[in-house]
Amino acid sequence: MSCENNLTRYSHILPHTEKDVNADTLWVWCYPSVSAELREVLLSKCCLRQDSRGLHTFVFGQFRRTWYYISTVEVQEPTALKKVTHFSIVVTTKDFNPEKYAAFSRVLCRIYIKHGSPVKMMEGYIAVLTKGVCQSDENGSFLIKDYDVRKAYLAGSVKDVVSQFGMETIILYTALMLKKRIVVHHPQVEALLEFTRALPALTWHRKDWSILHPYVHLTDSELENLRTCTGYVAGFVDPEVSNRSDLFDVYVNLPDSEITISQSAKEAMSMGKLHKDIGLVIVQSAENADRTDGQIIKDISIKTREILANLASLAEECENSKITLETLKQRHFPPATENFLFHLAAAEQLLKI
Repeated sequence: MSCENNLTRYSHILPHTEKDVNADTLWVWCYPSVSAELREVLLSKCCLRQDSRGLHTFVFGQFRRTWYYISTVEVQEPTALKKVTHFSIVVTTKDFNPEKYAAFSRVLCRIYIKHGSPVKMMEGYIAVLTKGVCQSDENGSFLIKDYDVRKAYLAGSVKDVVSQFGMETIILYTALMLKKRIVVHHPQVEALLEFTRALPALTWHRKDWSILHPYVHLTDSELENLRTCTGYVAGFVDPEVSNRSDLFDVYVNLPDSEITISQSAKEAMSMGKLHKDIGLVIVQSAENADRTDGQIIKDISIKTREILANLASLAEECENSKITLETLKQRHFPPATENFLFHLAAAEQLLKI
């Protein structure tokens, strides 16, 4: 079935939570069921347990290969919702597309405010599930076909990343190419979401946003989930994460615009002329006011493909098309280039083990 007219492969759970006039947070309704572990994660993200000053209208993240999108609304009287001050609607899916699910959630929220019944929400949900569209003059419209995944990939701003970090962006690029663990800290979740979602675009050839975990808490279940990943981009609002060197190879202090390479990753992340050349491509492209984010990503991707083509060419000359350290040494590359290509071959599964 095509994704334009069917949501089956995407939306599996449609829970919502409420906060009432007594400040109690209740898990009110869910379709279909959800594990106790995921339920606890979702409750921690929906922010209804926090002071109302900390409410976030829309957040998203990933847990155990399930994406969650949470819209939170403060109820303004009069509505059909008696004694409810706030509520959150959560959509869990298998695809990364924040704009799509923010729009879908807004329609569901308006339906719920008007009718005060999850049954009416389910009607909208089923309409999208079966027809790919939820249409209403009063509550707005939502069409799946309006939300291409490529647009979601390009929605993050690589230009903003380079504007903030300049030549140090090469550290992020190298870490991503080598499938290292990047941890980003910012006290505001909105800033985390905006920054982290842009990073996978630096390695556009993979188009892999499954490495993104933009909103993580320092809980056992979430950290256990991270440890199952080879490499990742993980966002944290808790400053304590800076002391958790077991979680990262590269640490980004977003408010202070500082990037730190952990001691254990310094050998793999050593920089040389090749890195400087790539860094210049990134910075010069991003500093060009006429170039869009899509064009900047293309410029970086062309340089990346050049490096990967050279690596593949080396592999073709080797037994079983697998590169060895000896193969690289025979080419007399500068030490930093040899080191980078060795670790890149491992990341691209071109290394003989």
